[in-house]
Amino acid sequence: MSAEGTVGAALGGAAALLRDATRSPQLDAELLLAYVLKRRREELIAHREEALLSHAAHAFASLIRRRAEGVPLPYLTGVIEFYGRPFAVTPAVLIPRTETEAVAEEALRLLDTSAVLHPVVADIGTGSGVLAVTIAAEAPRARVVATDRSPAALAVARRNARRHRILRRITFIESDLLTEIPQELAPHCIVANLPYLPADELKRAGETLDTRGLTFEPPKALDGGPDGLFVIRRFFAQLRRLEPIRALLTSLILEYSPTQRRRILELAHDALPTFRPREFSPFVTSWTRTEQRRSGGLSP
Repeated sequence: MSAEGTVGAALGGAAALLRDATRSPQLDAELLLAYVLKRRREELIAHREEALLSHAAHAFASLIRRRAEGVPLPYLTGVIEFYGRPFAVTPAVLIPRTETEAVAEEALRLLDTSAVLHPVVADIGTGSGVLAVTIAAEAPRARVVATDRSPAALAVARRNARRHRILRRITFIESDLLTEIPQELAPHCIVANLPYLPADELKRAGETLDTRGLTFEPPKALDGGPDGLFVIRRFFAQLRRLEPIRALLTSLILEYSPTQRRRILELAHDALPTFRPREFSPFVTSWTRTEQRRSGGLSP
C-alpha cells in the first residue's frame, strides 16, 4: 500500500481547508482523521510523522470536503456523546445538544425521590433516543416509553437502546406526540425536547457559521412554526384533552428557548394548573404536581 504524506501534513492541510467552515478547524480535522484511522485523537497528535496510507488519505479528504460544505461533524462520524455515553446519529434525527442533558439530569433527580416503585417515563419526540436511553440506563426502576412520528428516527433510537443493552426496558411507539400512548403506559413523568425554532429563524440558518449546520438537520425536528411554539401548543392541548395521561402525570420536564419562557409558563399553567414550575436551567423547566396523589408520584 502506498503512502500519501504524513499524519501531520494531512491534519495541517485539512485544518486550512476548514478555516472558514468551523470555529474549531484543527479539532475537527483531528477528530475526523481519528475516525478514519479508528484511533484515539491523542495517538494522532503523538505520531504526527507517521505515514498516511492512500486509502485513508482519500477517505479523510472526502470527509473534510463534506465538513467544509457545512455538514455537522456528528453526521460524518455517525456518533455523538451524551451524558457520558456514545450515541448513533444520522440525518434522520436532530443532533443532541449539551443543553438537553439538563432535561435528563432533572428527570433523574425527580425519579430518585419517586414514591412509585416502577415509575413510567415518557420521552415525547424521542429522535435519537438519547433521553429515553439515558433515563432507562441511569434509573433502573423506571419503565420508559419513547414516541416519535418518524419511523426513521425510531429506528435510530432502537439502535441506541440496543447498543446500550436496554432495548427491553423501552417501549417505542410511532405517535403524534402523546396520542398513541396506551392507558396502561400512562406516564408519571414526561420529558420532551420538541421543535421550538421559529420558522423565519430556521430559514436564515445558513447565513451564519454558528447556525449553518441546522440546514442539514431534519426540518421537522426543528421547525416550531411562526413563533416556535406550534408543536409545543399541540403538546399542551393534547395534555388537556387526554385525561388518562393528565390524571396520572406528576412531573413534566420541557426544553425550550429562553425567549419563550413567559409563554411556555402560560401554556403549562392552562394545561396543568395544579403543577408548580421550577427553572432548572435557562433552557429547561420542570413542573411537579402540588396536590396529593393517592397513587404516589415524583416529589419536587
